[in-house]
Amino acid sequence: MNKIALFPGSFDPFTIGHESIVKKAIPLFDEIIIAIGYNTSKKGFFPVENRKKMIETIFKEEPKVKVEIYSELTVEYCKKVKAQYILRGLRTATDFEYERAIAQMNRFMKSEVETIFLLTESEHTPISSTIVREIMKFKGDVSNFISKSVNAYDYL
Repeated sequence: MNKIALFPGSFDPFTIGHESIVKKAIPLFDEIIIAIGYNTSKKGFFPVENRKKMIETIFKEEPKVKVEIYSELTVEYCKKVKAQYILRGLRTATDFEYERAIAQMNRFMKSEVETIFLLTESEHTPISSTIVREIMKFKGDVSNFISKSVNAYDYL
C-alpha cells in the first residue's frame, strides 16, 4: 500500500515555509497531495485556481507531489483520496496547540488517519500567508517569502 499524505491548507499564498515542509516530507511518503481547501473563516486573496497553478509550478519537477482543490472535511477528503496521513507544519508553540486540537478531532472522526507534524526551518518561523498577503496589498516585495520559481504577483 502506498503511503499517501495530504497536506491541507488555504495556501493563500503558498510560502517558502509551506514549500520547505513539502520538500522535507517527500522522502517519507510515496505521494503527497497538496490540498487547497476553502477556509470558511477567511476571505480568499488569490483565486483558488491560481493558487493551484502556483503550487503546480513550484513542484512541476516532483512526480510525488499532486495539487488538488477540495471543499469538505479534511478527514473525509483523506478517505476519498486514500490518504492515511495528514501532514502539517509547525512554526511556533501556538501552531502546535491549534494543530494538536484539530488532529485530535480528526482522530475522533477517522481513527485510521494519522497527523504528522514537521517543524519549519527556524528562518521561516516569522513567515505566514497572512503577513505575505498584507505586504502584497501594499505592493511590497515578497520575493524572500515565496518560492524563487514563481512571481506571486503573476497569480493574483
